[in-house]
Amino acid sequence: MIDHRRPVGPRTLAARAKAAVTLSASLRAAVSAGEVRRVVCLAPDPHARFAAVELGADFFVDTVLANGYGLCSYVFGWNPARQTVNAPAVDQFLGGYGDLVLRPDLATLAPLEPGVWQVVCDVEWPDGRPVPEAPRTALRERLADAEQLGLVPSVGIEHEVTFTGADGAPLVPAGLDYSVAGLTPLRALLGDVHAAVDGLGLGAESARGEVHPGQYEIVLRHRDAVAACDDAMLLQAAVRRAAAARGVRAGYLAAEASGMGSSCHVHLSLSDPEGGPLTAGATPGEPSALFGHFIAGILRSAPDLTGIWAPTWNSYVRLRTAPFSPRSLRWGRDDRTAAVRLAGSGRSLRLEARFAGADAHPHLVVAALVGAGVAGVRERLPLPDEARVVGELARTPWEALTLLDSKPARAVLGDPVIDHQLAMLGEELTAGLDTVTDWQRARGDLRA
Repeated sequence: MIDHRRPVGPRTLAARAKAAVTLSASLRAAVSAGEVRRVVCLAPDPHARFAAVELGADFFVDTVLANGYGLCSYVFGWNPARQTVNAPAVDQFLGGYGDLVLRPDLATLAPLEPGVWQVVCDVEWPDGRPVPEAPRTALRERLADAEQLGLVPSVGIEHEVTFTGADGAPLVPAGLDYSVAGLTPLRALLGDVHAAVDGLGLGAESARGEVHPGQYEIVLRHRDAVAACDDAMLLQAAVRRAAAARGVRAGYLAAEASGMGSSCHVHLSLSDPEGGPLTAGATPGEPSALFGHFIAGILRSAPDLTGIWAPTWNSYVRLRTAPFSPRSLRWGRDDRTAAVRLAGSGRSLRLEARFAGADAHPHLVVAALVGAGVAGVRERLPLPDEARVVGELARTPWEALTLLDSKPARAVLGDPVIDHQLAMLGEELTAGLDTVTDWQRARGDLRA
């Protein structure tokens, strides 16, 4: 029996590595007993989805755990349609189409189906160097920086999903926020979805109908930052599989339509390496001075990092038209109209960063939050007055592209990550400009 349950709360990178050793032994025993036949290796690609390869379990434990496994490097040089991106920043991934090396992180083990387990992997160059452009590497590096200051984040991620039919219409035409009866038409589907999620054993916290037609949310309990991002992607994959089995689309667009938004809200608190909380101040609901510096760093860097929170054309429909998707940057206590909401009190005090859409890459979003927050702590940035607007996210993808190519953004995420994301966002803009849409046709017909 493999006990793969994720611990709730903060966990250092060293503690994660120790857990991986224990799980490696459990997996070897399960393979030897014939309980595990195959292992699926997963690597987060630049577009918030997994690239995967399925391996025989005996081969995995005998060879791959020690030596890794090859993954064609163009996984980090493709667009969402798996076509190569023409940009200097990704040329290194396309020359000769050689292999990177998958390094399984056994701390991520989760069941997929009877006899089949899945594991999320880091990626390296053949000489053993980590690939800095890989979202998981970017997150690990930011967490290592935080740990140098004695800061260990605990993270919870909220993704909203919209269920639509073959015609593209939401399965329920009305909003579902906190609804009971409104979810009745979805009960059979949701039963399958929850069975799939429960089968993963990732530790679900809550689920409910959301504000827009056909919209739903399943939230996992808070955990270490790497696990939070990996598990959010595992959760999305499980939801999509369960929906597809019923002929339903589970959509994670930032905006299914104008005025509708789906988000990647990130709840984040800080602890010391022993698990002692660092976020609360002297009175309930008041942030500590350290946490105030952290929030100030995030608010300062948020405009330059718009391209991380909003990586697609669709992202800007959400930012421009959807309620509760604030572009103005301010913080507030338990204020869901603020870009950064301070929630909870005492040991549960945390920030909720509300900028990112459901299409954003969770590893990059959390890496950016941690990197920006750590810079604020290092510089002892003062926390702005509550409710005071201190900036604004980019209004267009072109503005976001310009801001992302800036010294502040590069200081947070590093040149390799920024150059790679500039290439991906630039390709997104070019592809959109090269495409004829139904909106363009309808707009043209109005000129007749």
